[in-house]
Amino acid sequence: MTPRNLEFKCAIVTGGGNGLGRAISEWLISQGKKVIIVGRTESKLQTAAKEMGHSTPYYILDTGDTSAVPSFIKQVVEDHPEVDCLINNAGVQRPLDVNRFDLQKADQEIDINIRGPMHLAIGLLDHFKSKPNGALIVNVSSILGYIPISVINPVYNGTKAWMHFWSMNLRTQLKDTKVRVVEIAPPTVATDLHRDREDPDDNKKEKNSSALSVDEFMDFITKDWKADKETIGAGPSSKVVDRWYDEFGPDYEKVAGTK
Repeated sequence: MTPRNLEFKCAIVTGGGNGLGRAISEWLISQGKKVIIVGRTESKLQTAAKEMGHSTPYYILDTGDTSAVPSFIKQVVEDHPEVDCLINNAGVQRPLDVNRFDLQKADQEIDINIRGPMHLAIGLLDHFKSKPNGALIVNVSSILGYIPISVINPVYNGTKAWMHFWSMNLRTQLKDTKVRVVEIAPPTVATDLHRDREDPDDNKKEKNSSALSVDEFMDFITKDWKADKETIGAGPSSKVVDRWYDEFGPDYEKVAGTK
């Protein structure tokens, strides 16, 4: 029997040209899903699409430019009316010091990490609701949205806390529809997310023993994905997610009426 989290046919994956987005895309293709990869850099998308094979389509979109989202959605739905899954994976992480704060960089981070995913989800919602077999929205948050221990990333931490709570409330408001909402909360994973830091490799295993490789991350999340979990951690973040829900989950369920 197909897990509910894998009942969709065609997924849009933002940030699908590299890192976690590409790994998720490749896994979904291996599960027989059609994948549409989306990103800002055409060369990365071209390379990824060619290497993934299966005639993987790609679209250029800066998710931080919300004015471009409506035309993107219109085009992708026209080209691929079967699309029934959105994976909000694209994101940036910027080191920012409040004592010499760069508001422009902060605004851009908020646009990419918050406004983009929100506009995409809401823009696709009516299309998703029209699907007789339902649809799936997957939001990638972070362990830092639960515990903001990376103090050099105050805006990033806040955007990922937003993604966590947005996912919870979105799921609750859609509980009487066939649109499911899943949150994935990664720990430190060896990608290029830290490219703006003084040491862009401080999330690699040789410098951070608790970091996961991309393969290790995928091993963790695919098990829970197939198990139909609504909130998925990986390694260290699984413990944090479980502790959070053990402490606050019952209160949320009681007040929000989710049970």
